Amino acid sequence: MRYIMILGFCLLTASHQAQINPENELSKQEFHEIIQDSVKIVFEDYKKTIRLDSVWQQALSSSDLFEQIHDDVTQKDLERVSIKSVETEVLKERLKRLNEKMPFHIEYNPSLESVINYYLSRGQVSTERLMSLSRFYFPLFERTFDKYDIPLEMKYLALVESALNPRAKSRVGATGLWQFMYTTGKMYDLDVSSYVDERMDPVASTEAAAKYLKKLYTMFDDWDLALAAYNSGPGNVSKAIRRSGGEINYWKLRRHLPRETAGYVPSFQAMMYLFEYADEHNLAPNEPSHVFYATDTIHTKKLIKLEHVATATDLDLEYLKFLNPSYKLGIIPYEKNKKYYLRLPYHAVGLFVANENKIYNYAEAQIAEQEEPLPKYYKADDKVRYRVKSGDYLGKIASKFGVYTSQIKRWNNLRSDRLKIGQRLIIYPKKPTAVVESSPQKEKKKQKSQKKKTSSNKSTYIVKNGDSLWSISRKFQDVTIEDIKKLNHLNSNRLKPGMTLQIRKG
Repeated sequence: MRYIMILGFCLLTASHQAQINPENELSKQEFHEIIQDSVKIVFEDYKKTIRLDSVWQQALSSSDLFEQIHDDVTQKDLERVSIKSVETEVLKERLKRLNEKMPFHIEYNPSLESVINYYLSRGQVSTERLMSLSRFYFPLFERTFDKYDIPLEMKYLALVESALNPRAKSRVGATGLWQFMYTTGKMYDLDVSSYVDERMDPVASTEAAAKYLKKLYTMFDDWDLALAAYNSGPGNVSKAIRRSGGEINYWKLRRHLPRETAGYVPSFQAMMYLFEYADEHNLAPNEPSHVFYATDTIHTKKLIKLEHVATATDLDLEYLKFLNPSYKLGIIPYEKNKKYYLRLPYHAVGLFVANENKIYNYAEAQIAEQEEPLPKYYKADDKVRYRVKSGDYLGKIASKFGVYTSQIKRWNNLRSDRLKIGQRLIIYPKKPTAVVESSPQKEKKKQKSQKKKTSSNKSTYIVKNGDSLWSISRKFQDVTIEDIKKLNHLNSNRLKPGMTLQIRKG
């Protein structure tokens, strides 16, 4: 069974709802339109399904509980007095209660008290922001951990790992909500390519994190040690147990762990405490406008850019990127034997499905007209052969492909940094744009771009037959349809030949 929660989320605008006629429900209605050159593309959806979606979403979103929570948050925000620290005896009693109901060894110690008070005194705003983000992600985490019989409180681990940023990347290359290194991610089927990094995919990475945590718990039979091993590796935890004389209590072997890991579990438990006792400390996060279960996925059938999806479905591009963080370049690739998915707010899923062919055709036409070719698609473990040119050196080549000089030397068995012109190097690139090859077609597009730039400084334009706002905006750098409409006080996209349009102020 699929559970979908909607918080303050409306499917249709009032104007769309007003157009719905209960009669002739199988007919379509226009949702919105875009102009591609002189061709108008109209996106439609079925009236009956729009009405049904509207009915059940309205029922879910009109919850009395939501209204009550919203009022409580509003009142607290107005009258709140921040509690900057917690008394030691009070903290001991609260930690004792947490220990009794959770499968972790939670006990008072000065280190944990220090971390908790730090968050309370200095990190209150950021903690509240994390709490707001948690309302979006935690339902996903809880569903997955329940599937693998992992304590649901393990969801707090993502706060410490990535601050709930799916695109987070550490200095050593750990990536995503759960901070997987490349090799560990590959062990749990998280693929990385020029277009996609599944370590950034909330669903796929959470599934992998659950499997990894389950494996670590099987090794150590202790959730605190599993947490420590998740951060520093099972080898370091095994060494710490030996060095401590066989201790298996985290707090007793903590000083034998790497310094980073020594503060890892206290941070996890501090976050757990803050979330569990948020009301006692008057921590009042904002409710998110959308939640994870107010979204759904579509299996894409062709290569498409997120910007094309945003235009066709009338969605904010940044929000669409937030929902699909694993597509590094904003491009959903197509592979015959692999499935890729597009995540959309629920109200946009029906629109996409009803206009699927139109949207793919629109995207294909847009890609064909763009001046720069798409980056070459490759897997992260794919290799390219690079020919050394005049002026090249290892550092320059490494920077070009997003790798280290030591890696290039290892891949090519180089004993020194010296290179010869014409020498061939094997490289496993991390920067997709680095493998786009020059071609006559690309050179022509560059020349076209230069012509375009020469006219980009003009401040006016005379409309010709076949012109549209979209085609005109394409003739000028950094000019959008909305810019032209605003400057010329246009209420629609209709143009007449001979009109003089202001393109820039001045």
